[in-house]
Amino acid sequence: QVKLAESGGGLVQAGDSLRLSCEASGSIFNTYVMGWFRQPPGKEREFVAHILRGGGRTYADAVKGRFTISRDNAKNTVYLQMDILKAGDAGDYFCAARRPGTRAFDYWGQGTHVTVSS
Repeated sequence: QVKLAESGGGLVQAGDSLRLSCEASGSIFNTYVMGWFRQPPGKEREFVAHILRGGGRTYADAVKGRFTISRDNAKNTVYLQMDILKAGDAGDYFCAARRPGTRAFDYWGQGTHVTVSS
């Protein structure tokens, strides 16, 4: 079992930066694929980025070049550095973990909220 706890959300202005953190507890963190998802107000949850245990990264087109996902296996933590934030980046951000060899994210955090004022 993996428990995930996000932090770092808040209110920022358009163009600002914010770093989200997600600390994992329970199982073997460094074997999991870690991801970030977001849910804009009134919309469905959408993929933002994921990072493989070896460090390979994939990003949604909407955030490519502005967001950076990273992980610190020694701290059981995954980060999402968000730069040049836009109003469209606002929403609830969720951390998720996927077991190796599976296709679905099995574990989810409670989310942290990001507000971007223009």
